[in-house]
Amino acid sequence: MHQGKDDNHMISYSASMKMPGRGRLGAAMTSILFASAFTLLAAVLPSAGIHAQEDSKPNINPAPTVAVDETDLAPLTTRSHGISLYGDLKYGPDFHHFDYVNPDAPKGGKLLQSSIVAFDTLNPFTLKGNAAAGIGLIYDSLMVSSADEPSSMYGLIAREIELPQDRSFAIFHLDPRAKFQDGSDITAEDVKFSYEILLEKGSPVYRQVFSQIEGAEIIDELTVKFTFKPGNNRETPLTVAGISIMPKKFWDGKDFAKTTFEIPVGSGAYKVASIEAGRRITYERDPNYWAANLPVNRGQNNFDTIQYDTYLDPEVQRQAFLAGEYMIRSEHSSRDWNTAYNTPAVERGDIQKEFMPDNLPVGMQAYVMNNRLPIFSDQRVRRALQYGFDFQWLNRAMFYGAYSRTDSFFVNSELAATGIPTGDELALLEPYRDQLPARLFTEPYTLPDFDAPNGRREALREAMTLLNEAGWEVRDKVLVNKETGQPFRFELIIRQPGLEKIALVVKSRLKQLGVEMDIRLIDTGQWVNRIQAFDFEVTTFWWQQSLTPGNEQRVFWSSEAADQPGSRNFAGIKNPVVDAMIENITSANSWEELVAATRALDRVLLWGDYVIPQYYLGGDRMVWWNIFGRPDEVPLQGMSVMRWWIDPEKAAKLQMGMN
Repeated sequence: MHQGKDDNHMISYSASMKMPGRGRLGAAMTSILFASAFTLLAAVLPSAGIHAQEDSKPNINPAPTVAVDETDLAPLTTRSHGISLYGDLKYGPDFHHFDYVNPDAPKGGKLLQSSIVAFDTLNPFTLKGNAAAGIGLIYDSLMVSSADEPSSMYGLIAREIELPQDRSFAIFHLDPRAKFQDGSDITAEDVKFSYEILLEKGSPVYRQVFSQIEGAEIIDELTVKFTFKPGNNRETPLTVAGISIMPKKFWDGKDFAKTTFEIPVGSGAYKVASIEAGRRITYERDPNYWAANLPVNRGQNNFDTIQYDTYLDPEVQRQAFLAGEYMIRSEHSSRDWNTAYNTPAVERGDIQKEFMPDNLPVGMQAYVMNNRLPIFSDQRVRRALQYGFDFQWLNRAMFYGAYSRTDSFFVNSELAATGIPTGDELALLEPYRDQLPARLFTEPYTLPDFDAPNGRREALREAMTLLNEAGWEVRDKVLVNKETGQPFRFELIIRQPGLEKIALVVKSRLKQLGVEMDIRLIDTGQWVNRIQAFDFEVTTFWWQQSLTPGNEQRVFWSSEAADQPGSRNFAGIKNPVVDAMIENITSANSWEELVAATRALDRVLLWGDYVIPQYYLGGDRMVWWNIFGRPDEVPLQGMSVMRWWIDPEKAAKLQMGMN
């Protein structure tokens, strides 16, 4: 249930989105044929034992003996039911189900959920419009992740994956039983089409995520090969394996880039049953779903029907839950978590309330400054604005002491940079010493501690010093540019009324610097459109992270992404050292290398002061109506409601969840 977890609740764009090349099959076949011919020749010549007659054939000097490395005789590729980024797969080829599901979970019932965004399209793959909540349910991918491993995937539409040792290409062998929701076969042509349409007509994010893919090539009806660009491609096969598969014939003649309410044909366990534009969408479990009993699906997709209703106001949304209009929610407000659920339904146990901790990287939740704008282009200015966020006071006065300060882009994990760089991390940073702050190598990155002795005064003094150095000064209690006299003023856009109280505290702190911050509340749809177009000065955002960072870091922080509308580089970071650290992550060959590379990236991002970090919870505050059963085991990557089920007895008691 990895939803926004904090009072500063934002729409999260999962680093794990289903995103993910012109193959070189001819070259591979040439290599195979050449190797076969060489083997045959080597077998024949030594055993022939032909002694030429001196008077009939010329003398031939024997060729020098060539040593052959045994590794050269290894198979060109290996085929497997799964793939892991690092290490061995947990589940063997004959596994029955994942350990964290109930394989005997009953099927049936209706799951009611909510959305805060009114939708205007059923196409989730483009920038245009706001896609309906849950629309990803209708699509399957070639392979699917397991939740109790850091980064492993197992066959779904693709029965097997075939890889060479260097992972320079990947061949996916499709399950011949695989079908779309209209009963048509899923073929290699559909896989190639899905990749190419996302690359050509999908969100610009896909071009970044697919940047290491050379192309896709159909080998036969059930076999497709993706060829990757030169370099380290450990993660790229997993990226391809996560592509959402769409039917080519459905989209033929249609404009993929446009918004649409035409119900698409999907490849997943659920299909769209009905829609009320902008207000409601209902999905039904496909009774003919071909993959229902595959090991990767057993114990999941247990609801007959899943419905999302739209509530544009967060308070109305909460009250609708308490009235039984929908069944499960993640509570983002500390105040409401402590006060809003003191109801008879909770006391009776009709509503369950539980904090569910996790061990996942929380990522960075922050006020994001648009570095594309001149006012935020100076790192000293951005550092000075850290003064405005008094975390310690906010945590006591407004958050019931529930939070910890976010001090890393990978907080709550061993991927977070701590102390000063040492060992492998230092080795990665050392070549860029002249491009990095000297203090990065000698002291930990810290944020203002207002609770320290004279903490607020010292933070104010440091902030004013930095602003003066950057060309700003206070005149008549207003911070202005020394040369132009332009006041330092910017706008913060927020999308929930509850965020305004926090923003007002920040506004008052910045006022002490002479900085004027305007606060504008806008609806979620408008907020999404504006941040995707980089049309803002400051906003709030939460970058979620996975256990194994990879290609998505390009979408988050790379120089290329800074100029791509729809990317997640909302801060507008253009830093060649950041780019280099991202490449270190994507080329890591082991977990140890990945940890060092991620810490190095984290440290460079922190010292750039691109955002004002906020706070994190380290889990989900969940409330739900007591009609569910759920597995006992919570896997490494957290709980998912798609592994829950409607308990018939509980549902009958509360008269909820029944069709």
